[in-house]
Amino acid sequence: MRSGWQRSLLLPLCVTVVLSWSLLPIAWQVTTSLKPNAELLSLPPLFPSAPTTEHYRVLFEEQSFHQSLINSAVVSVLTTVAALVIGALAAFPLARLRIAGKGMFLGVVLAASMFPAIVTVGPLFVIIRALGLRDTWWALVISHTSFALPLTIWILTNFMRELPDDLYRAARVDGCTPWQAFIYIFVPLCRPGFAAAAILVFLFSWTEFLFALTFTATEASRTIPVAIVLFPGIHEIPWGEMAAASVIVTVPVFVLVALFHKHIVLGLTAGAVKG
Repeated sequence: MRSGWQRSLLLPLCVTVVLSWSLLPIAWQVTTSLKPNAELLSLPPLFPSAPTTEHYRVLFEEQSFHQSLINSAVVSVLTTVAALVIGALAAFPLARLRIAGKGMFLGVVLAASMFPAIVTVGPLFVIIRALGLRDTWWALVISHTSFALPLTIWILTNFMRELPDDLYRAARVDGCTPWQAFIYIFVPLCRPGFAAAAILVFLFSWTEFLFALTFTATEASRTIPVAIVLFPGIHEIPWGEMAAASVIVTVPVFVLVALFHKHIVLGLTAGAVKG
């Protein structure tokens, strides 16, 4: 009984430790964003003696911050749409059609997802510059989509594979072409898979930094992660504004994860267990 009691106590303790460790940086940023300028570089106090929203006010008065938010939102939405459309068109034949070498193709897709982003920056930069797209939204959409596609294809392929084979056979017997079976049967039934892939792609694009730093040069296309890094001035670092911006950028991530955490887990574990 003592062993069972210890195990029942150990799991909540481990979860508490992990959560505390993970949430500590976020709590620190929130606290810093509410501190007056006089207390930003001093400890104590650990918590602000007179919490202020001045740093948030300064941020929202800057047009460049508004533009960065718009850029991040547009790029993330366009990337999500592009990845879902291309990924679904690739996943359906891989899951349902008889194609020679599709197992090898899936292996290549999985291998591509293992490459670090820094390896692809050089080739992508050459392509984007040749197309005349540098410092545009499309430069980021193309680069983000290329990096998010392997995960999208993998998730959607596994979802479509889990649907009963009889659905596709019945659709073909009823006269549906493969395209009609895809549009009218598999797309509606795979909505949880599309939701899982969309959330993961959106979160990746919203927080991506390396491509955004490399392929943008002005405020016209600069996204929030890059804008935060470029906050520091010549003579001082605006720690309060940087902390406030970090909190603002994190809020959508928290909201999406809180609302759709089941879809995220489902997407990450798709195909792991066969019924």
